[in-house]
Amino acid sequence: MRQGGGKRPGPAGPDSAEAPVEAIDPQFGTLTLLLIAAGAVALLLFLIMKLKLHAFISLVLVSVLTAVVVGFPPGDIPDVLMFGFADTIGSVALLVAFGVMLGRLLEVTGGAQTLADTLIGRFGEKRAPLALGVASLLFGFPIFFDAGLVIFVPIILTVARRFGGSVLYYALPAAGAFAAMHAIVPPHPGPVAAANLIGANVGLTLLVGIPVAVVAWYVGVMLVSRFLAGRVDVPVSDVVFGEIQDGEDAEKPGWRQPSFATVLMLLLIPLVLISFNTVLSTLVETGVLAEGQDWVGFLSLIGITPVALLITVLVAILVLGRPNASMATVSKILDQALGPVCAIILITGAGGMFGGVLELSGIGDALSGSLSDLGISLILQAFIIATLLRVAQGSATVALTTTGGLIAGAVGDAGLSDFKLTLLVIAIAAGATVLSHVNDSGFWLVSRLFGMDEKTTLKTWTVIETTLGLTVFAIASLLWLVT
Repeated sequence: MRQGGGKRPGPAGPDSAEAPVEAIDPQFGTLTLLLIAAGAVALLLFLIMKLKLHAFISLVLVSVLTAVVVGFPPGDIPDVLMFGFADTIGSVALLVAFGVMLGRLLEVTGGAQTLADTLIGRFGEKRAPLALGVASLLFGFPIFFDAGLVIFVPIILTVARRFGGSVLYYALPAAGAFAAMHAIVPPHPGPVAAANLIGANVGLTLLVGIPVAVVAWYVGVMLVSRFLAGRVDVPVSDVVFGEIQDGEDAEKPGWRQPSFATVLMLLLIPLVLISFNTVLSTLVETGVLAEGQDWVGFLSLIGITPVALLITVLVAILVLGRPNASMATVSKILDQALGPVCAIILITGAGGMFGGVLELSGIGDALSGSLSDLGISLILQAFIIATLLRVAQGSATVALTTTGGLIAGAVGDAGLSDFKLTLLVIAIAAGATVLSHVNDSGFWLVSRLFGMDEKTTLKTWTVIETTLGLTVFAIASLLWLVT
């Protein structure tokens, strides 16, 4: 779920005076561009699933071929490739790195086990997936999808390892909760941008979006995940944290296990800090707070996701690592945590590269032009346009903002109530959620964090995202009809 997409790639080098690369003027019609995109996806799946070529190599290769086929000048192709890659890896690399460091410290010291035991003790074994999902809904309010997922991975894996069975029982409810909050509920950037573009009230979108997201999560994620996990067995992965040690480091047994209050405090640090950035940014954007105030700038800085996670890791070193071992030993543990995630970071970045090539190819603009007057109800039009944009270029945020801008004129002419404007935002978010696949960096993040191959991820995560989006749209449509 690539969160970028609004910026354009910069010049090729630091001393270059060239203008940034913009989206290409389409040389083909909409149908041809869609066929090129479909062919690129098919080729990518063939290389990965049939020929077993490494996903990173396949994604870069198909990105280059797609850029050539759609007609980018050869000299611009390196910048085109870097557009999506740099945008994605710039955010993902730091948060994954800090996230796995925090997770490794929680796992080695037994913090993840403490939290898992507490959750299970209060909710029971059968309700463990529900408990993880509810916790993810709460943490997902201010935290972006990928950051929240990385923070929760050690907890998910610890619970899954304790009870056995498919990791999907625990992973899908949590990941789906973060996805629901990220796409539907302000202050996340996609729904805020869509609301501003069509003139919806952000506060009302928040109030309506939260119950819609919760109900849609339970119906479209929680219930569906039970069905999928019962039919698809995915073992607990050790790709991120290595072999789980039951809260006891193999080289340094007898570490003091932290209390539940200590673990909860560590998890609340990024929640609170990131809230500063997301909430204050929304208040500034909506005009509630004036721009340029120093205190707003400072709180926004420490609330940027990588900075918030950096602060959290530093606190974790002090309260988890140093009471048990020397700084050299703690540093060694953190270093060992980074090695396995290099492939995750690179593959996720390459997924963003592929989505960025499709975005700059003009597919979104061509679709927007051809769908601007569908002659159907606004709420269905909003959902269809967002869905097609999501499928074509991968980024949920881009689909949200592009669709909002596209239908803004028609929405203004319709004279809708504030409530119906909010339902339009929710319908756009629903379309921007469905059918996550190989051009979505979030697809690769989920795939690699939980040790799933591409076919399994399509059969599980893509289905979950689709049932979530369809449920959100069904709720919004029902409310549209009765108001």
